[in-house]
Amino acid sequence: MNTPPWLIERTDGAPERLRTRVLHYVALVEATSFHSSDLASAGAQALEYVTSHSVGREVALDLLAADALVTLALLSVAEQDPTRLQGFSRSLLGMGSSAH
Repeated sequence: MNTPPWLIERTDGAPERLRTRVLHYVALVEATSFHSSDLASAGAQALEYVTSHSVGREVALDLLAADALVTLALLSVAEQDPTRLQGFSRSLLGMGSSAH
């Protein structure tokens, strides 16, 4: 998937290592178009990576990428249709419920 201009604009100014990691996880999502749910899926993949490896400095960047991706997913929804934000955020809370 080509990096969408929206994502390039929103990550402009972020530390380069974090931006690269965010884009890495976005590239892992198999999507034909760009949606907030794709960002959320990329964030979930980053978080899955973090939880499957030993916690320490070596996964700190991935944890920050997961946080950034979820934040970007919420921002995307808020910009497109703020009335969907509450429902979308609730759906994100349920994404990781099977991991508990």
